[in-house]
Amino acid sequence: MKAARLHTPAGGGSFVMSHLSIGLFLVDQDRHRIAVGSDRQRHIPLKAGEGWILPADVTGICEYDEALSFLKLELPESLLGDVGFYRQRDFAPVVGAFDPLLAQFVHQAAATTESAPSLYRDTMQLALAAHLAEVLWPQKPGLAGIEDRRLRRALDYIHDNLAADLSLDDLASEAAMSRFHFSRAFTRVTGKSPLQYVISQRMELAKLLLKTTRLPMASIAANVGYEDVSRFGQHFRRHTGTTPAAYRAD
Repeated sequence: MKAARLHTPAGGGSFVMSHLSIGLFLVDQDRHRIAVGSDRQRHIPLKAGEGWILPADVTGICEYDEALSFLKLELPESLLGDVGFYRQRDFAPVVGAFDPLLAQFVHQAAATTESAPSLYRDTMQLALAAHLAEVLWPQKPGLAGIEDRRLRRALDYIHDNLAADLSLDDLASEAAMSRFHFSRAFTRVTGKSPLQYVISQRMELAKLLLKTTRLPMASIAANVGYEDVSRFGQHFRRHTGTTPAAYRAD
């Protein structure tokens, strides 16, 4: 993976992306214009933390009236192949708001790319590639063998909102079922109650964040739906048999 922190003067010009590329703006850019492929040029104001995800071999034109500061990552096909993502050229370019977790991964990966080879760096890059694949071509866990579209909607909703306050009423409403019938059907299909399933998925995401980021514990707790860090720690220990701090240090 190649990563660079770039500072460019006002101007712009044409571009060709040789690899799947991610750009993350570090400053607000109110007067930014871009045309990707055969699209007409559009005025797209971008804020810090927003940017683009462009396929390999894409061409375009980018213009900006103020100096630009951004992170740029190029992901090789071999890394994307390691996570089973082979559609590097087969997705619609993304320009604008970023998935918040992907933005965090970009910052972490950019900070470690130039370091000596290490388990942390390699794990970080794989985590970024895996999450990018999920953002560009979602394949929600647990959906493959579920034919009931109502339950699939509920599972989609869970995986897309792990940081939110998920209630049984919300999930049953998403599935267009009563609380009783939803709980019974969900447990029969997944082997877990809705609450147990939500907690298990939150803990899996927490484990990933603990191993692949340096986010403080409060931020990780918030990313997986806990305002109370101590309650997050209790659930994590119950789920994994160890504390979040010990899991991160191991």
